[in-house]
Amino acid sequence: MRAPTPATRFPAKRSCSSTSSTTMAMATSKELQTVVSRMLRDIRVDLGDEFDRNFERQGFFSEKWARRKSPLRPGGSILVDTGALRQGIHSRSDDHSITFLSDLPYAGIHNEGGEIKVTARMKRYFWARYYEAQGGFGRKKNGERRNDKRNRQLGTEAEFWRAMALMKVGKAIRIPKRQFLGMSPEVEKDVRQIIEDNLAAYFENEFEL
Repeated sequence: MRAPTPATRFPAKRSCSSTSSTTMAMATSKELQTVVSRMLRDIRVDLGDEFDRNFERQGFFSEKWARRKSPLRPGGSILVDTGALRQGIHSRSDDHSITFLSDLPYAGIHNEGGEIKVTARMKRYFWARYYEAQGGFGRKKNGERRNDKRNRQLGTEAEFWRAMALMKVGKAIRIPKRQFLGMSPEVEKDVRQIIEDNLAAYFENEFEL
């Protein structure tokens, strides 16, 4: 089952109201919309960078991701195999809010964690990866397999894919939660600071409307 698409929405006008409802009531509709637009622009830039940096931090802000237990890519970074997941985060906005999301089909299961069921198609993929690993062994002139680091790693990977391929259809595979998108105390603090800075700039006439 496909996990829900991860998305985080920030309604700027509601945030403005909770921050300074009395003072914003003094602004005209046009002025208010200009302030909101600049808040959304700043939120898009700031949080877009922060969500991207989670892949460098290898965690959701200060909460580190669970380490990989499989023998694939030992010591390598998590969730950055092709870079598609990291590059797939984007945002969309209207006049009143901005939403960060990813449309990749596997983004939700990584962001939220959960279980996936083994399918016949998955088993075919696992067997293909097993045979790929088996065919990658370096050999001596006499045809014997070399006993070097690369071959030992390939052997470990081949056994991993074989074990995966031998699982029965319908068996559950647990995917640990490795959140990269969503709400957190750090996100709330950043949004609150952006709102306060923009309101202060408006009332101090630091930018022209």
